[in-house]
Amino acid sequence: MGLAHSNVNTAGTERKQPPDALSALLKLGRPLVMGILNVTPDSFSDGGRFLDAATAIAHAGAMAGQGADLLDIGAESTRPYGGARPVSAEDEMARLAPVLPAAVKLGLPVSIDTIKAGIAAWALDRGASIVNDVWGLQGDADMARLVAERGVPVIVMHNRAAADPAIDIVADVIAFFSRSLEIAGRAGITREAIVLDPGIGFGKTPEQSIVCIARLAEFKRFGLPLLVGASRKRFINAVTPSAPDERIGGSIASHLLAIKNGAAIIRAHDVAETVQALRVAAAIEAAR
Repeated sequence: MGLAHSNVNTAGTERKQPPDALSALLKLGRPLVMGILNVTPDSFSDGGRFLDAATAIAHAGAMAGQGADLLDIGAESTRPYGGARPVSAEDEMARLAPVLPAAVKLGLPVSIDTIKAGIAAWALDRGASIVNDVWGLQGDADMARLVAERGVPVIVMHNRAAADPAIDIVADVIAFFSRSLEIAGRAGITREAIVLDPGIGFGKTPEQSIVCIARLAEFKRFGLPLLVGASRKRFINAVTPSAPDERIGGSIASHLLAIKNGAAIIRAHDVAETVQALRVAAAIEAAR
C-alpha cells in the first residue's frame, strides 16, 4: 500500500499531490530497509559512535551504498531503558544541523526521528520528508497538526511509559493505534500517509516484544504499512545473552519473521547484513 502525499491546510481542505518517494518505494512490492543514524551520545546500541558530524555523514553514505532504501536520523535517545536524558530542542538542532542536509543530499528519503513537533518542522524545512514519532502522535500535541499541514508521511509507533507484564500487549497496541488514528483523522492526516510501528522494546517486556513480532499480522487490520525495528533490541539478549553489537543474528531472524508476518519496512542498524538476508530470502522464496 502506497502513501499518497497530501497537503492539508488549517481549514481542513485537502489537496492531493503527486505520490511521495516513500509511496513509490512501497509500491515496489518488496520489504524496505530503513538505516538508523543516531547522532546521540547515549543511544542503547551505538551511542556516541556518530556524534561527530563527519563520522555520521560517512555512515549515512555507507548505509546508502549498502542498499538502504531510506534513512532515519535522530538526535535524542528514546531508549526505554538505561537512563537516557531528555535533550533540549537547541541541543537536538545543534546535533542535526551539520548532518541532516548532507544526508538529504544522498538522495534517499530521510525520516526525522523526534518527539518534538518543533524539531520535526525544522528538519522538514531542511529536506527531511518523513516524521517518525515514537509516541504515535500522542506526545507533543502539535505533532499531528504539523504532519497534516506539511502533508508528509508519519510513522506512528506504539509506546508506554513503563512495561506491564500483566497486560495483553497486542490488545494494548491495537488500542493505542486506534487512538493515534483518531488523532490523525481529527488533524486532517490521511490514512494513506501513515505507517504503523508496534514499537519493539518500547514499554514492553522482552516476552511482549516477541509476541508483537509473532502476532504482527493482527496489526494489519488497520490496512496500513507496518514497520518493525527489532535491530539489536533487548529481547534478543533475553533469548540468548549478548551485547547490543553481538545481536546481528537475532536481529536478522526477527526481521525475516516480521516480513513473513506482514512487515513492509525494516528499521536496522546493520544495513548490509539485513539487505543481504532479505535478498537471499527473496531468492529462495522465488525458487519455490
